[in-house]
Amino acid sequence: MSAYAFEALQPDGQLRRGVIEADTARAARGLLRAQALVPLAVDPVSTGSTDADPAAGGLARGWLAPRVFGATGLAVWTRQLAGLVSSGLPVERALSALSDEAPGEAQRNLVAALRSEVNAGAPFARALARHPREFSDIYCAVIGAGEQSGQLGAVLERLADDLEERQTLKARLIGAALYPAIVSVVALVIVMALMTWVVPQVAGVFAGTKRSLPVLTVVMLGLSTFLREWGWLLVIAMILIAGSLALARRRAEFRLKFDAWWLGLPVIGRLARGYNAARFASTLAMLATAGVPILRALQAAAGTLSNRAMRADALDALVLVREGAPLASALAQKKRFPPLLAMFARLGEQTGTLPLMLQRAAKQLGAEVQRRALQLATVLEPLLIVAMGVVVMLIVLAVLLPIIQLNTWVR
Repeated sequence: MSAYAFEALQPDGQLRRGVIEADTARAARGLLRAQALVPLAVDPVSTGSTDADPAAGGLARGWLAPRVFGATGLAVWTRQLAGLVSSGLPVERALSALSDEAPGEAQRNLVAALRSEVNAGAPFARALARHPREFSDIYCAVIGAGEQSGQLGAVLERLADDLEERQTLKARLIGAALYPAIVSVVALVIVMALMTWVVPQVAGVFAGTKRSLPVLTVVMLGLSTFLREWGWLLVIAMILIAGSLALARRRAEFRLKFDAWWLGLPVIGRLARGYNAARFASTLAMLATAGVPILRALQAAAGTLSNRAMRADALDALVLVREGAPLASALAQKKRFPPLLAMFARLGEQTGTLPLMLQRAAKQLGAEVQRRALQLATVLEPLLIVAMGVVVMLIVLAVLLPIIQLNTWVR
């Protein structure tokens, strides 16, 4: 059966929209009429990943359109599906229940398309793979391993846990950086307002005097004149530099060098190493728990690394493992990965509990990243406030010194 999105009139004249399963569009209209509905439009729900017209009921959306599932939404949906499957419901019935309870039309159509594929005999992982914008390769690989092992419910629970933990870590890192970012923006706006509006007023007041102004005032007047006359050029230069850097990062060679340089920064580099290592270990543990072969799991986990230098190291470790080296030994040779990861991998290989040890390593690395990020934010907050206070004090002094000097002349 295929899924069809429909619009129909109810007996009371109200418009009803939804999704219905039938062999053909004609059969779908017949089913609607059997429910005392008058079909107005019946269109197939697309199950591919090509562009389609959303107005026609298609699921496939342009790459610039918003995704059906955000990071949090996917975690919630996976948790709901895991609960239904773990309670004994078949996948198609669980998807039917989720389709009925979907909060929006786009999600309802997506789940209906998945249910249609499963009812047609396709494995659930293959149905998910037909929507690459919504479900990553790793997500599909874990689901496929769960289907093959007959433990889909447990695998879905573990997948939901991983998605929630990853989202929690990301949210805490953003929260730690949010306050310093807000303080920096506010400070910049205040300083620019003072330099382009307040300081020029001082220049206008003392323009007719033949007395020399204090050095601090002269410096501030020079900076103010530069910002008012050439500030636009400075903004354009910054935009061009940022755009050039973004374009250059698309080149694999430059991106590799830039990411390696980024990892070498004193504080930020350590945070980046810890965050990427935690994500790598968590993904590897999840795939290994689901029964994915270690080589395939390593390749998939390497694909989750946003830092290209660490991704290159992970792929090098994959080559070593393929040649017969233990995972711990392969990771230990890559100095960009924290030693903690190799230590837990060695313990897991020795005790036969590699997935558990990798998960513990991911938790410890994630906790360490959170702790360092909070420490950095705690130190940055007073430093930014002090720096802002010093700059404002210098501007105020540049304004007040000529006034004090004028009072001295009058006396």
